Amino acid sequence: MLDEPLLDAPDDLARADRRGLLRGAADAGARVRTAARHATEAGLADLRPDGRPRAVLIAGPGTAATGVADLLGALAGASAPVIRLHPTGVAHAAGALRWALPGWAGPVDLLLIATTDGTEPGLAVLAEQAYRRGCSVVAVAPERSPLSEAVDGAHGVLVPMAKAPYQEYDESAAAGPGALWALLTPLLVLLDKVGLVSAAPDNLQLVADRLDRTAERCGPAIATYSNPAKTLAAELADSLPLIWSEGAGAGPAGRRFAATLAELAGRPALAADLPEALPAHGVLLAGAFAAGADPEDFFRDRVEEPQALHARVVLLRDRPTGGLSAAPAARELALSHDTAISELEPEEGTELEQLAELLAVTDFATAYLALASRGHS
Repeated sequence: MLDEPLLDAPDDLARADRRGLLRGAADAGARVRTAARHATEAGLADLRPDGRPRAVLIAGPGTAATGVADLLGALAGASAPVIRLHPTGVAHAAGALRWALPGWAGPVDLLLIATTDGTEPGLAVLAEQAYRRGCSVVAVAPERSPLSEAVDGAHGVLVPMAKAPYQEYDESAAAGPGALWALLTPLLVLLDKVGLVSAAPDNLQLVADRLDRTAERCGPAIATYSNPAKTLAAELADSLPLIWSEGAGAGPAGRRFAATLAELAGRPALAADLPEALPAHGVLLAGAFAAGADPEDFFRDRVEEPQALHARVVLLRDRPTGGLSAAPAARELALSHDTAISELEPEEGTELEQLAELLAVTDFATAYLALASRGHS
């Protein structure tokens, strides 16, 4: 159940937001600027690389590191493979996680470490392994964390993770938007320098500005009827979101949206790229999650029963309408099964700007769902 009146009560939202989800979303633009400055101060902006790495390996725990790897892979495209090193271990705890380099990794490869914690012994061991193999190492982690010594010992570069503005420490959830941009931005600066992505200082300033503008449109003071994030949160109440993405950047944005909905709002969601989403999720639209799946539902007493989840398509696109697109087929499939559809498409701009807008709107929507879902916030 969604407490919809709460969405239009900014003071009540602020009191309910104990994890700082809305604050993290609102501060995303500022976090990009701070993280870019940290990257420059760490020397990334002055790098004169000999050439492109053969492969980029990324290690780190949790939703933020997963999102960073996914986004960098999409932005790098065919320039070089971007491979996430998946952790192993008996539990998802700093001391239990382990990472290993693939057997082929060597001096022509680049290891990136992204963590909001920095106390993971497994990442320190990985940095040492990379040094023995001759891999270059760059890490983004909290300042003066144990990992910084290991990176220094591996002759790598450590960029201090940008904190939230006006805070001595960052208490927001590690899966939240602040953590994503704090880890992602310095690595964008680095990969721009080695020629894998286009993220020059001017581009990052545009990204920060787009995040600020989106925060103004999606903030708690803006009423639901004119707030795209609150509207999306209300539409997703009591639904199973099927997040269908089209465009290189929209795929990682959709997968991150599904991950944060589960982790921060306690909501199941499925993400898939178009056109493959159509056969992958088509049966869900005709099965138990269809809008009219239970013919007796109309006569049912809903007072004591939780409402059944019905599928709702969320169409994320990071490119303007036109050209070859599976969006018309997606709309037709949804409508043919009486399935509601929500659409998000960013304003014109660079690839990074459009991606930032999709991430910002969905991060705000996740926050509103988490705060207004009864029993979860």
